[in-house]
Amino acid sequence: MTLQIAIDGPAASGKSTVAKLLAARINGLYVNTGEMYRAVAAAAYKLNIDPEKNPQELVKHLPEWTLEYKLDTEKDCLELYFNGEPVDHAFLRSKEVSDIVSQAAAIPEVRDWMLQKQRDCAKLPIIVMEGRDIQTVVLPNATYKFFITASAEERAKRRLNQGDFKDGTTLAEVAAQIAMRDQIDSTREIAPLKAADDALTIMTDGMTPDEVVDRMIEFMRENPRQ
Repeated sequence: MTLQIAIDGPAASGKSTVAKLLAARINGLYVNTGEMYRAVAAAAYKLNIDPEKNPQELVKHLPEWTLEYKLDTEKDCLELYFNGEPVDHAFLRSKEVSDIVSQAAAIPEVRDWMLQKQRDCAKLPIIVMEGRDIQTVVLPNATYKFFITASAEERAKRRLNQGDFKDGTTLAEVAAQIAMRDQIDSTREIAPLKAADDALTIMTDGMTPDEVVDRMIEFMRENPRQ
């Protein structure tokens, strides 16, 4: 059996948490494509490259880089490797990387470079892949498609509660950063963030991650697909 579940949504919508839980519930493998773009942004940051002001400098390095998910058979999960080394997850979630990841992801050559790497992951039997263009571009023929979202205020609260910010950071500052990310992701010319026509949209305000996953599984049971 091959089962592909594509999950998209804006920043801090909770899609990563939900995707991980869903993968665990259905004995599938979880792929975070946002993490893949963060790995590229992190590499650019370490080279002092501004992907917005100097995108071609970043593009120049793409042939030198490798990026792939490898199956960790002991943990029964996929681990992301950049240039043969496991990524530093803490650094990928840092403010420095968060500030430039959307700009890096908006570069057409980066998206082209990334596309086949993401599709390679989907060759596994049961995959739960989340990001911002999975249902529309990466896996347009996915078995099930979900668009996970929440109000701007709710998303700002969630992101602030994750503790990825310096002490004293305000809710308004986090909301502004998320709004900027939304603007970039939803208006870029290549693969803008949007719900596919055949995706189930779930507004998650007031819902726990487990409740969201329950809704997704309920939908799949009500709509069996071979």
